[in-house]
Amino acid sequence: MAGTRTVVTITRPLEAKLVARIAPIDDRLDVRYEPGLLLARRSSGGQRGVEPSSRADGPERDWQAMLAQTDVLFGIPGDSPRGLSEAVRAGTRLRWVQAAAGGAGEQVRAAGLSVEEQARVLITRAAGVHAGPLAEFAILGLLAFAKGLPRLLDDRQAHQREHYPMGELAGTTVLVIGLGEIGTEVARLAKAFGMRVIGINRSGRTESPCVDEIRTARFLADLLPVAHGVVLALPLTDETRGLIDATAFGRMHSGAVLVDIGRGGVVDEAALVHALECGQLVGAALDVFATEPLPADSPLWWLPNVLLSPHTAGRSTRENERLVALFSENLRRYLAGDELLGRLHPTLLY
Repeated sequence: MAGTRTVVTITRPLEAKLVARIAPIDDRLDVRYEPGLLLARRSSGGQRGVEPSSRADGPERDWQAMLAQTDVLFGIPGDSPRGLSEAVRAGTRLRWVQAAAGGAGEQVRAAGLSVEEQARVLITRAAGVHAGPLAEFAILGLLAFAKGLPRLLDDRQAHQREHYPMGELAGTTVLVIGLGEIGTEVARLAKAFGMRVIGINRSGRTESPCVDEIRTARFLADLLPVAHGVVLALPLTDETRGLIDATAFGRMHSGAVLVDIGRGGVVDEAALVHALECGQLVGAALDVFATEPLPADSPLWWLPNVLLSPHTAGRSTRENERLVALFSENLRRYLAGDELLGRLHPTLLY
């Protein structure tokens, strides 16, 4: 790439001080950021992203012209499948898109890119950027029900003052299903609380010293009965869709807690509601849902033993800083012709 200029276009809102960190990485970079051309998202929280609003004719022409000159995108335009497909087809220069989401594979799948387009444009996900905040939410969910948060809130409302023993995380078992960056961080925090950690992943292997036992999904039915907490940190694929169904809930430890920080479609929500209503589960902490935003008539809204987050547990005041750090490292690798971090598998899309 010697002697050429690599045009980098930033397609997500970013603080000026962070934008200023990118160009000095290499003198071959031409970094472009036009906040006035970015589209606001209509709503938030969708697993695939949401369709943005539209531009007037003039700004739209400017936007398309900028895309046609771009080699590298920082962020999927509009954080939507449509924005990705339009960017890939705006010109033939585009070679790499750094997504801002760890689960960017669903946006890529929904974008309907051809085999040729996927071969031309490399897509990387935000590997590890959201692992810390999501793992903290998982621990929050486990703690909330170990310490009886619903009762604490009810007692405060009733001005009730009664001494009673509370549960502990120490000495209990957590089953972490999915041991990518997020699941591995959940294991680390759980171990710090004195929990026994069992992990499930595709390979049945892990380098994490915080996982006491590791198995493949073939052993899920055997492991569910021994877990006091079940944390889902899975992408949504044909293999994982509906993985936690009525049969799975029926095998769970009496009084278990379910935490989902992966994708809502992994859980059969009707079966989850039944398990919560009949007392099979102590509670559930959910950051994701089968349909997002969560429909207003979902029973999950009013069940007292449910902790809800509107797919925002991965967000942090430090998110953009971490994204820029990852993008900067990948940009150095890209210019050097090295392997990029977080590269999406061409078929698995995670």
